[in-house]
Amino acid sequence: MAKKKDNIKATDKQIALFAKALGHPTRVAIIQFLLSQESCYFGDIHDVFPNAKATVSQHLKELKNAGLIQGEIEAPKVRYCINKENWKIARNLFGNFFASEIKNNC
Repeated sequence: MAKKKDNIKATDKQIALFAKALGHPTRVAIIQFLLSQESCYFGDIHDVFPNAKATVSQHLKELKNAGLIQGEIEAPKVRYCINKENWKIARNLFGNFFASEIKNNC
């Protein structure tokens, strides 16, 4: 039996990875919080959000695994930053994705 060709482009996979990481309101709030900081955030980010500490840690881990944030997320070293390079990639990918015109009138 012939193997099906993978028609999913690398950029499609990257958009999906970023979208999945941003697929929870707390993760979006974490990103917005870090974007509002003038430098990397040093301290216990768990105190900023009302969720349980383990829940916030899991959200941070997901954002780090997707490459949207960087830094030390394991105590006692706590430092969180937006990954600037990947943030630019995400902005471009999502910008291009949402700039696509709808070609049909269904």
